Amino acid sequence: MPVKNLQTLVGLAGVLTLAAPATASAITAEVARACDAAVARAFPPRQIGNPAAGSAKGTGKDQREYFQKCVANNGKVDDMPADAPKDNRPSK
Repeated sequence: MPVKNLQTLVGLAGVLTLAAPATASAITAEVARACDAAVARAFPPRQIGNPAAGSAKGTGKDQREYFQKCVANNGKVDDMPADAPKDNRPSK
């Protein structure tokens, strides 16, 4: 009887190993730095040097979504946030 239980246990372990989801890969430091800088440009702080003051544009959720989109695009963000101006002309 113990042999049958051992075979069942080994078979169950094999099935669970194959059914395990693939591990997510970690982002690189370069991508994280680029996305952090992009978030800082897109969502400037209300008070320079005071992170507790919040952002002048958008919410924390908007910032997280923007960062996640940047990471998904490997550090390249082509679009601007919703509050940013749509034209690329420099201001006078």
